[in-house]
Amino acid sequence: MAKREPNTCLSRLLDETGWSQSQFATAVNRTGTEQGTRLRYDASAVSHWLTGTIPRREVRLLILEALARKLARPITHTDAGFPMPTDQPRSTTVEGLLELGRQDMDPSRRGVLGAALFSAALTVPDWPNVVGRMEAVRTGRTRRIGYPEVDAVMAMTDKVSELDDVFGGRHARPMAAAFLVNTVAPHLRADASDDVREAMLSAASDLLYLTGFMAVDEGLHGLAQRYYCKALELAGAADDHLTYCTTLRGMSLQAVDLGHHAHALRLADAASAASRNAGPRMRAFLAGQQAHAYAASGDRAGALRYIQEAEVAMDKAESRAKTFGSYDASSLAYHIAQVQYGLGDLSGSVKSMEESSRLRHDVYRRTRVRYDAMLAERQLELGHLEAACVTWHRVLDDYPLVQSGRADQRVAAMKALIRPHVRNRTARALYERAQAVNVPATA
Repeated sequence: MAKREPNTCLSRLLDETGWSQSQFATAVNRTGTEQGTRLRYDASAVSHWLTGTIPRREVRLLILEALARKLARPITHTDAGFPMPTDQPRSTTVEGLLELGRQDMDPSRRGVLGAALFSAALTVPDWPNVVGRMEAVRTGRTRRIGYPEVDAVMAMTDKVSELDDVFGGRHARPMAAAFLVNTVAPHLRADASDDVREAMLSAASDLLYLTGFMAVDEGLHGLAQRYYCKALELAGAADDHLTYCTTLRGMSLQAVDLGHHAHALRLADAASAASRNAGPRMRAFLAGQQAHAYAASGDRAGALRYIQEAEVAMDKAESRAKTFGSYDASSLAYHIAQVQYGLGDLSGSVKSMEESSRLRHDVYRRTRVRYDAMLAERQLELGHLEAACVTWHRVLDDYPLVQSGRADQRVAAMKALIRPHVRNRTARALYERAQAVNVPATA
């Protein structure tokens, strides 16, 4: 029987972190908890790893992510002295899209998809590195596409987005994944003129971004990152700055909601830096997220600077045209609320959340459930129990119609928060109503 060799690579990384073996084990356990895997490693397990024991593949991924977060750089299997997995995904753009979509189009694979880990040390390609990186696939082309096919992809994206807004993404995302596999991927392989090919890449990128956004809503954060990175790749190939910046901004929002504030800040700043010639509405959209990330990071001056920039840009956008835009006055009020909350102004945050709720378009039911639940939580934190109950009743009016992991989490949190107050008649009525509402066990 071969003698185990000490893992000197892992030992060097552990020395670099400054962690004790117990602290290392705790960091790995915490990373596992974040993606739904309950672990109970202690210093003895780390000692075994250092003496050459190879952890299970899924645990190796958690170890690499814990180290990457601490050291603020990607850590590979080789860096940590671990063997490389034998089933790495294929790297070509279209094949990678097919693999990603096929995994996601089957709802029965939810548990497998949920094992994909969010990476706070993910290497995000810069704009110059993705421009033109789409390879020309010369085999398997059986037809030629034109602008009608591009229009169909754009129309499908709009319809899926509408379903997500009204009903949540749990059912809509597998539909989007199936469309990516069965229609979009073949279009990317088909013959086309240069302008049509670029337009198709852009349309596909937008659909990938939306699908990633829906994965975030379901709590599948590692899967969402894969969609987002594929969207960045195709956006660069299409020279589509709008979708590239929008995707980086979405990745920043995902990171800040998960508590990875420094990572969120880098992504928000990268989105802003790449947004050449952005119009005022887009500028407000990006600056609002920068303000949110700066506030969450504790940078008061930066947060106030960027929220003011968002307000000025939004004034310009509204004065130029009154047409409906995806970033509107309600969205800006929400970002103001997040900045106020991050900077400790709870009362101001509640007022801004109420303003956001008042201005929000009725079609955004999923957003309404999440943000009203957030408003109620802050009203309760402020001591306004009965106002919080009124807001939570609005949440329960909409919640049964929404299929959303994040909405599930907020309703589960509501039940826990209101339970200590059931001696109050208003709170008791809400609690009794909430008990009749079925919330998935994974919430």
